Amino acid sequence: MAFDGITVAAVTEELSTALTGGRITKIAQPETDELLLTIKTTDGANRLYISASASLPLIYLTDENKPSPMTAPNFCMLLRKHIGNGRIIQVSQPGLERIIHIDIEHLDELGDLCRKKLIVEIMGKHSNIIFCDDKNKIIDSIKHVNAQMSSVREVLPGREYFIPDTMAKQDPLTIGQEAFIEALTGRPMPLGKAVYTSFTGISPVAAEEILSLAGLESGMTAKDLSPDTLAHLYRQFSYYMEQIVHRSFHPVIYYDKNAPKEFCALPLSHYTRYTSREFDSISQVLKNYYATRNTLTRIRQKSTDLRHVVQTALERNRKKHDLQSRQLKDTENREKYKIYGELINIYGYGLPAGSKELNALNYYTDQEITIPLDPTLTPQENSQKYFAKYNKQKRTFEALTELIRATGDDIRYLESISNALDIAMNEADLAQIKEELIQSGYIRRKYTKKKVKLTSRPMHYISSDGYHMYVGKNNLQNDELTFSFASGNDWWFHAKSAPGSHVIVKSGGAELPDRVFEEAGRLAAYYSKSRGSDKVEIDYVEKKHVKKPNGAKPGFVVYYTNYSLVIDSDISALQAVSE
Repeated sequence: MAFDGITVAAVTEELSTALTGGRITKIAQPETDELLLTIKTTDGANRLYISASASLPLIYLTDENKPSPMTAPNFCMLLRKHIGNGRIIQVSQPGLERIIHIDIEHLDELGDLCRKKLIVEIMGKHSNIIFCDDKNKIIDSIKHVNAQMSSVREVLPGREYFIPDTMAKQDPLTIGQEAFIEALTGRPMPLGKAVYTSFTGISPVAAEEILSLAGLESGMTAKDLSPDTLAHLYRQFSYYMEQIVHRSFHPVIYYDKNAPKEFCALPLSHYTRYTSREFDSISQVLKNYYATRNTLTRIRQKSTDLRHVVQTALERNRKKHDLQSRQLKDTENREKYKIYGELINIYGYGLPAGSKELNALNYYTDQEITIPLDPTLTPQENSQKYFAKYNKQKRTFEALTELIRATGDDIRYLESISNALDIAMNEADLAQIKEELIQSGYIRRKYTKKKVKLTSRPMHYISSDGYHMYVGKNNLQNDELTFSFASGNDWWFHAKSAPGSHVIVKSGGAELPDRVFEEAGRLAAYYSKSRGSDKVEIDYVEKKHVKKPNGAKPGFVVYYTNYSLVIDSDISALQAVSE
């Protein structure tokens, strides 16, 4: 669900209750567009996480800390100067805008009491964190917006702060019945869209919920409704808004087959086909819903350079493979030239000089064929010419076959690195993948005095029956797991014919229950390119049967006897172990 005005209202209420009267004891800026404030209240310390990321803007209370850069950015230093040890006196939301005002009281250099305002705008790619004085003049912002970037509003030090009204939406918390009906009937569009485009802070999902409560379809238009029906819709709209006015929030996440589908601050009665889980606070909802997504978004951003290297190499090798395959196709007729040479040697002794063809019986197929001849050459020279052509194409075939095999290995190897980038969870994982690309010659090593420490470790799961299962995050870890960590009687799993992780189950010499094989198979399916599929074929075998060919690339193995199973890639029931 979009981070709409209703969600912001729930966050504002929670922050107001938890933080009002608290003192800001620590200000950090972990990323260029993030703030982490530590606020001490009479009930203890709270951490407020604020992100103005264009892809995932967020604000919520959290228990987790994040590492900060060695040198604090300028915006962070400015906040520390002005509001370090400041007291939060109010947290508010203007109307139902996706904006939160945090009013802070502090002492200036002369010891006088001053007020400042930290404004958090949760507006997609336009999200920002703006620091203003008590007269609404911008002191600074985490993102600067000049006239070239926006014709609507500049966000620069010294400018006046105001909320841009680009959509001419109305406040749903104060609108009357007449204005409500006029707003909807004035928009010739589906009713659902008319609701969320007419009123501030209403998302498409919230609009759908309001119409569902009124018993109306979102596809009809307001002009299709009678005056009584429009009045009924307004009453349902007002009842829905009253929950926000009275701060009667019930944070909940809806799940589709264990995957988070939607979150909301108010229940969605029309989401009957999804399972739901209620939470005590909207911060818990946002943390649960967005934490993984936020981490993956950050890692994807930081892996852009590595992905570019891998994708460029993949495209180059795929083009090479296509060219080599076309060249190999040109050698398909090589055996024909060998037969031509043999038949000319056998039947060409009686040919008249200057003959342009030879009709002969092909003793391989017992059929008569016509062989083209060069009339300027003797039969023996024509035979030698065909043999020479055959030998050339034979050498080309043998060379191309080896080249195609090597290029195919390179493609599969690069696809395995691409999969490793997809499942990378932190910067340590990316560092190890980069080291692998350096060792493989795709990236040139930069010589520095500082040695990079590789701290990434394989993932660790516990099966339902208590067996330890390990998953390699990249090819270096796959090799380490399979050939250094695993014992001969441990079990090895891998998705068949797909790039993916090696999965090792420590058997301890015992016979594994069937359920362990299924759970390990799901891990192998999930951490492969087949993730998300309902049917993934998995090969599994005792580790002692897995071998690594001499000179093989990292992660490449061979095995000649194995078992197979077909399984889904749902690992939601498996227990991960924090290392």
